[in-house]
Amino acid sequence: MKWVLASNNAGKLAEFRSLFAEHGIAFTAQSEWGVEDADETGLSFIENALIKARHAAGLTGCPAIADDSGLCVDALQGAPGIRSARFAGGHGDAVANNNLLLAKLAGVVDAERTARFVCALAFVRHADDPMPVLAEGVWEGRILAAPEGNGGFGYDPLFFDPTQRMSAAAMAPERKQLLSHRGQAMRRLRDALAARGITAPSA
Repeated sequence: MKWVLASNNAGKLAEFRSLFAEHGIAFTAQSEWGVEDADETGLSFIENALIKARHAAGLTGCPAIADDSGLCVDALQGAPGIRSARFAGGHGDAVANNNLLLAKLAGVVDAERTARFVCALAFVRHADDPMPVLAEGVWEGRILAAPEGNGGFGYDPLFFDPTQRMSAAAMAPERKQLLSHRGQAMRRLRDALAARGITAPSA
């Protein structure tokens, strides 16, 4: 039985396909089962990841893994946070979200534009699993004054990693996977699953 990935976000699906393949894990996207996105009513990344994982598991009857991730900007008291995909109102409008972020940070100096990408992952064996497996990754950086790079998705063109001296959108996919919040969380989830003796289906 394959696992279900509880996401219909094309950018996330592409990253997860690569991350899962790296670890030899097979999965199907919830869209392949006709599953729509869950209502994200949680107040934190981990709450929303659990909501999405339980939703997908309940509708497919398969183990499910879900992520909830976003950008937290210090000068905006952690916003856009769990509303990252809907920051400008519509869901997943990256151009509008990035433009709004730049507008809200207008006049803020570089030293105060610190931010981090956060990813929470949740795995459940079934919808009512009382012992979900959880993992988190955090990627520190700052927000640029203008987009840089042509890769990635979402806020990647505005997120600058000072250790690499480039934006997330300017990085090769392999480098981004090594550094990113999602890559960190995936490796931690893999280790947590192994510690629980939960075996992933082979790709």
